[in-house]
Amino acid sequence: MIKVMRFLLLFGALSLSGCTTTDEPNPRLSMFIGVDISGSYVESGYFDNSLEFLSQYIYAHLNGMGELEKPNVLFVSSIGGSDNNDPKTFYPIQTFDNRSVEEIEEKLREIFPKDQQNRFTDFNAFFEQIALTIRNKNLILRPVSVVMLSDGVPDITKDGVTDFRSLDFSPLEKLSRNITIRLLYTDASTGRSWQTEVPRRRVKVWTQDAKVMTSWKDSTIYIPNRSLKEQDRFIGWIEDNVDFGVRARRVD
Repeated sequence: MIKVMRFLLLFGALSLSGCTTTDEPNPRLSMFIGVDISGSYVESGYFDNSLEFLSQYIYAHLNGMGELEKPNVLFVSSIGGSDNNDPKTFYPIQTFDNRSVEEIEEKLREIFPKDQQNRFTDFNAFFEQIALTIRNKNLILRPVSVVMLSDGVPDITKDGVTDFRSLDFSPLEKLSRNITIRLLYTDASTGRSWQTEVPRRRVKVWTQDAKVMTSWKDSTIYIPNRSLKEQDRFIGWIEDNVDFGVRARRVD
């Protein structure tokens, strides 16, 4: 009888334990966000709009709104620096988690003040530091999304022409089979160069023009006087225009 009672108690405990579990998987996405605070981008007329959008974007992802994937880790950093290979501060997910959209935007403007511009836009150093963080944090083989707010023009020229082939994705290539770089607020010509000229094998590239990005504030997309939780059309716009599932394309 004692053995039967023990079995029933054990069975009951396991049953209750099963009832408290959820089918929701643990987040696996590693998200890195880079903000260009070089003079060319800050003075482009899109900088304020992009930080306002980014605050909405971060909040929506952290709270898993719509079909947006909730990241396991999030790091936000500047893309450039005062010199080539300038080390960057990577602000972790805790900097933005449990904050409102307005508080996130306030924090972003504190981190990226317009009056403290970077001299260089150093994409390669940014990629190298992402790769180092992935290795140090043991995030290898997890899906990675790299989101960059920038005009996308590297400070490297060859024969007087911007050298897009100098952009180096190789530090990222072997760290994950699913890594996407999303360049936002660029222009059509620069975006095409990123997609067709930058050498790569596995890394996927998606670009979105500044003229399209600024349309998120259209009253037919982002409805005034509604909380972000009520902005289904805006979340759908992000899914279609920013988090678009792009296919890999090899460029030699």
